[in-house]
Amino acid sequence: MIRSLFALCLVLNATIAHAVEPARVVLVATYHFSNPGQDQANVDSVDVSVPARQAELQAVADALAKFEPTLVGVEWPADTARAEYAQYLDGSLPPSTNEVVQLGFRLAKQRGLAQVHGLDVPGDFPFEAVQAWAQANGKTDALGALMTQAQAITGRITALQATHTIGGVLREMNTPQAIDESASFYAEFLRYGSGEVQPGVALNAAWAQRNFGICARLLQVLKPGDRAVVFYGQGHVHLLRQCLGVAPGVKLVEANEFLPAR
Repeated sequence: MIRSLFALCLVLNATIAHAVEPARVVLVATYHFSNPGQDQANVDSVDVSVPARQAELQAVADALAKFEPTLVGVEWPADTARAEYAQYLDGSLPPSTNEVVQLGFRLAKQRGLAQVHGLDVPGDFPFEAVQAWAQANGKTDALGALMTQAQAITGRITALQATHTIGGVLREMNTPQAIDESASFYAEFLRYGSGEVQPGVALNAAWAQRNFGICARLLQVLKPGDRAVVFYGQGHVHLLRQCLGVAPGVKLVEANEFLPAR
């Protein structure tokens, strides 16, 4: 009986989801413009405050505005995004090169939105346990090579800034190949562990929990018919796409359908 009711609920939910207009979401994988140094490998960003780069950022906003977003989501906690966007609108926010301000706030203001949705949640990244296991099991060099691989990914993004506009860099970062390569860095950690000691699993579980939390906050504010643009660090996008891609009533739209060419 319980299984029958569960199956009926699934059918009803699917019917309802198809009966209403879906919320459409553009996930834009970004890098950190203000170089916070919080990741294991970081992009060395150019100064986006100079006039040429400001023009490039405006071109990105203009291109994404053609999607006609009704909601903008960013990689900040909700309270911070709410308070600082209000300051941005009234002109009292101090100058910032952060991509949340330069991309998220810019687009939201251009679209006349009263709020920017901060979607970020705190999360652990227990990398030290992976390092300790690698040292105890003769895999220190392998872990070092993995970190070098991660730095090569961010190094390519750094180098692209010399030949591409910011929109062009974002286009490169939002290809399926680039998203998969970024995700493979986390999957490789699953090789670090044995038996009952699985630090790589613990790291991936913590990373997944944070991304499910982000996805949940977005799903909780999306309404049928919404058109959302969400800016998030590239490493998050693979898991966010998986979550949103199977969520009833949500349709993913590729960022590169709107991002400007280089």
